[in-house]
Amino acid sequence: MSGSEAPARPAAAGRAGVPAKMSLREQQKIRTRNAIRAAAMRLFTAQGYDKTTVEQIAHEAEVSHTTFFRYFQTKEQVVLSHDLDDDIEAALAAIPPGLGHFDLLRRLIREMYQVSAADEWTSDPQRMALIDTEPALREAHQLQKEQSIAEAAEFFADYLGVGRGDFALRVFIAAVGGVAFRLMGEEDAGRVPDGGDFDRVMAAVDLLERGLPVG
Repeated sequence: MSGSEAPARPAAAGRAGVPAKMSLREQQKIRTRNAIRAAAMRLFTAQGYDKTTVEQIAHEAEVSHTTFFRYFQTKEQVVLSHDLDDDIEAALAAIPPGLGHFDLLRRLIREMYQVSAADEWTSDPQRMALIDTEPALREAHQLQKEQSIAEAAEFFADYLGVGRGDFALRVFIAAVGGVAFRLMGEEDAGRVPDGGDFDRVMAAVDLLERGLPVG
């Protein structure tokens, strides 16, 4: 598979990034969540992440303190959370059976890249820069990446029909996970990979599959 293909585009949406075919209640939830995120980013830019409080974010977004906590558990989660669970589930469900572990890896990387790159919030450069520069966010983001690796291991085990504690699978996931996240984070630790990152990761997969020849 070539890494040069353009990422898939998101589904058609109405105003404020709200999908057109959705109940009014769900549309309002998305607008409120987007308003809180936008308010938080304005405040983070104006006065810094550490000096911004949940109360200030709620006031800026014109929602109550209680409403804020219905959408986000913490200030940190305003930045780190995403709304991609349904898209990720659909992408995983679309992966055909019968792939070998390296082809499955390539397909999984491609699908996750496309889902993330097509989402306006996840790929927002301002958000990614904030994650990269704020120690608390960077640390929490690292934990998210470790959780993603654990979930990938479970997906691989179920797909390949091996035990989730299989040693060979654990080594494979540890190797490719470490390489992928290191390459994607060479320039900015918090950002969604751009085309260059994607190509480097796919080239690394090819190299791993060939047994890591050097020279």
